[in-house]
Amino acid sequence: MPIRVARPDEAEALTDLCLRSKAAWGYDAAFMAASNAGLTLTPSRIAHGLVWVAEDSAGAVLGVAALAPDGGAMELDLLFVEPFSMRAGTGRALLAHAAGAAARAGASHLRILADPNAAAFYERCGARRVGDAPADATPGRMLPLYVLDLAAP
Repeated sequence: MPIRVARPDEAEALTDLCLRSKAAWGYDAAFMAASNAGLTLTPSRIAHGLVWVAEDSAGAVLGVAALAPDGGAMELDLLFVEPFSMRAGTGRALLAHAAGAAARAGASHLRILADPNAAAFYERCGARRVGDAPADATPGRMLPLYVLDLAAP
């Protein structure tokens, strides 16, 4: 599956993909509105070079992943897949790509604050749950916190 660096001119389309993917879990309109800021990709955020997209053989975007520096580690800032492409390997390919980039940047692990609906996915990919942490968008909501240990490049 081809994975490439996202382009700043894709910000709006990638934001829409993130919103579609999150909404696929059945969240209501109020929750989605509260989540909007965290799911928004801007051209300047993409220009930093830590955002990637997975494409199908025709070049259609199937998913997006982003990293954010987190001290000496890296955080999986987001990973979203088109709903029709869920459970087809897109998320796994994007996570592997992001983990490789984090390892090459010198991180020893990848921190993942997971949507509860995606927790099993991260566990299947080798991440281990280390506790819970507050959600960014919803005060009082706790989310599963995972760590994915990275191999040296």
